[in-house]
Formats: sequence, structure tokens, C-alpha cells
Amino acid sequence: MNNQVGLWIDHREAFLVFSDELNAVTEDIKSGLEKHVRFSMSEDGKADDQRDKQFQTHLNQYYDKLIKHIANSKSIFIFGPGEAKVEFKKRLEGKGMGKHIVGVETVDKMTPHQIEAKVHQYFKKCVL
Repeated sequence: MNNQVGLWIDHREAFLVFSDELNAVTEDIKSGLEKHVRFSMSEDGKADDQRDKQFQTHLNQYYDKLIKHIANSKSIFIFGPGEAKVEFKKRLEGKGMGKHIVGVETVDKMTPHQIEAKVHQYFKKCVL
């Protein structure tokens, strides 16, 4: 298997496509975050700060889990609808994997088949 991976990512889910010219292996990884994260109120009234900190901690764990799945990839194409793609890119750079990122694009919600097709199309155009 070639060391190319494309991943569609948002805060709730990532769909990974490990690709070469003939084959694709896909994996769907959930973050475990709900659309609206709800944590209990703190007694000192700093509920928003606590929620933000817990949310960010959970996201970092999610991103680290994804990084473990793509650790051997030499070319990483990241795409998705919101902030998660940029946050994940920064996390990769912080882990010393920034040089493997070959592209970052904004796209809307996609089906698994559309995601696979986009990854194949991207790497077909990209001579690495």
C-alpha cells in the first residue's frame, strides 16, 4: 500500500482513505463529541472556561488518535467543512509531521464514496 492518506475531518468524525493507484482502505473514526458539548457547571462560575478546556482536551485526544492511524503516511491530504482541518494540521505540525501535509481544502459534507473519489482524484493529479 502506498503511503498516501486523505482524510475528511470535522469535530465529530474523520473518514480516512489510505490510497494507491489501484486500492483504497477506508476507516471511519468517531471523536465521541456530541454536536453540543455539555459538561457540568463548576461551583466557582467558570463553566465556560471549564467546558472550553474539556472540549479542547477531548479534541487533542481525538487528533492524537488520528495521528497514530496515519503515522506511517508520507503524503497527507486534509479536507473538511469547518475548523477541525486547520486544527488537525496544526497538531500534525506540532508533532513534526507538517512536511507530510500535501494539501488542505475546505469542502462540505460528503458521502464515503465521494470522499474516496476525492482522495483518488487528488493524488492522481499530485505527482509526489
